[in-house]
Amino acid sequence: MKDLMKECLVKLKRKGVDYADLRKVESHSQRIGVKNGEVEGISYSQNSGFGIRVLKDGAWGFSSSAVISPEEVERVASEALRIASASASVSKKRSKLSEEEPWVDSYQTNYLEDPFAVPLEEKIELLMKAVEAMRGDKIKVAVGSLTFHRERKLFLNTEGAEIEQTITHSGGGISATASDGQQAQRRSYPNSAGGDFASKGYEFIREMGLIENAERIRDEAAALLSAPECPQGEVDLILDGSQLALQVHESCGHPTELDRVLGTEISYAGGSFLSLDKLNKFQYGSNLVDITADATLEGGLGTFGYDDEGVKAQRTYLVRRGVFVGYLTSRETGFFLGQRSNGTMRADGWNRIPLIRMTNINLEPGEWSLEDLIADTKEGIYLETNKSWSIDDQRLNFQFGTEIGWEIKRGKKVRMVKNPVYTGITPQFWRSCDAICNRDSWHIWGVPNCGKGEPSQIMRVAHGTAPARFRKVKVGVKR
Repeated sequence: MKDLMKECLVKLKRKGVDYADLRKVESHSQRIGVKNGEVEGISYSQNSGFGIRVLKDGAWGFSSSAVISPEEVERVASEALRIASASASVSKKRSKLSEEEPWVDSYQTNYLEDPFAVPLEEKIELLMKAVEAMRGDKIKVAVGSLTFHRERKLFLNTEGAEIEQTITHSGGGISATASDGQQAQRRSYPNSAGGDFASKGYEFIREMGLIENAERIRDEAAALLSAPECPQGEVDLILDGSQLALQVHESCGHPTELDRVLGTEISYAGGSFLSLDKLNKFQYGSNLVDITADATLEGGLGTFGYDDEGVKAQRTYLVRRGVFVGYLTSRETGFFLGQRSNGTMRADGWNRIPLIRMTNINLEPGEWSLEDLIADTKEGIYLETNKSWSIDDQRLNFQFGTEIGWEIKRGKKVRMVKNPVYTGITPQFWRSCDAICNRDSWHIWGVPNCGKGEPSQIMRVAHGTAPARFRKVKVGVKR
């Protein structure tokens, strides 16, 4: 296949293309679900194919196929070239690419225990034990799941790049839903939306402690039924790392995607308030806030060796000492800014074009221990585990709900509260950040379901966060 791909790119160069690349992708996934003591489902999927992207006269063309043969490669290449030529005939804009070294390399994520080699029976037994430990009189639904994914990529382009990568992901979680006939309350571990995920092997699942945390999750779900409602007003708010990860995702990750800012990827989920005039000038947060995009982090779900344009993984600042200093870019948008790409172009499979996607977008750790931060808070609320979210199409006005909250009085957590909700405006919220916990509390939270594009593409990303405090945040809902 590699020789066939090289020959295809040579032919495209002879036809006068500005640029072309070819990606061959093989992927397979396994998911196991258990609900109320029974196996709810076991799925195993695999697919493979290739896609060819062509830039001709400043316009893009793309085509793909699941059939790999000399005839099909030639047909797909010809189709991509025809699309590019047709686009060039009507497009007023001409795309250009920033310079990039033609890397020849291979890369794979590290793991200690191959998740696909672990017997299915062992995975089911783990989930069964965790789910059984969550069951109780008030628990109506107890579920657990494990998911594993592996992707092999081969990338070549007309500039001479030749890159092979193997990416392995593992993840899972549990949750318990309690009900008294009038209301339902849910608690999840280690996170909601299926749990936590990483570019690691089965050792990541063993380290989670699903069984060890099951009873606590059961008890908290049941206790929420009789807990008081979250109070309403302006309070000092401490967010746990998992909730803060989603806050970073929605109010920093998405608005720094430069294709959203430029309006080339806007219809699915809107644009961004971080317009070009704000770069290196706008006070996004307090001077404690450093936000990075880091595709090199060991274990991150947004970790890789090279993006789908052949750009080497790297670490860059998006916000530095509170000032907005960088976008997530491609080779095309990087050229627009007079910069090189910072390597964030990825595609959801062989039959999709690459888009600017988050990598590991992180709030860098501060100096506080969580214990000291709570002790330093005279009156406030500590919130854990996302339950709901909403944010406008410019990523400014938001509302988040969490599964559980704890009132803080005189530096101590004094009581559990239910149905907590907080609202804010992105820059005002981040400017109110006055404390961030240290690396002891810092964790890279995997998000396996970030959506973008039309047709929709689902991407795996991650966010490194530690608990942080925000002053005078609006909490609660008026009834």
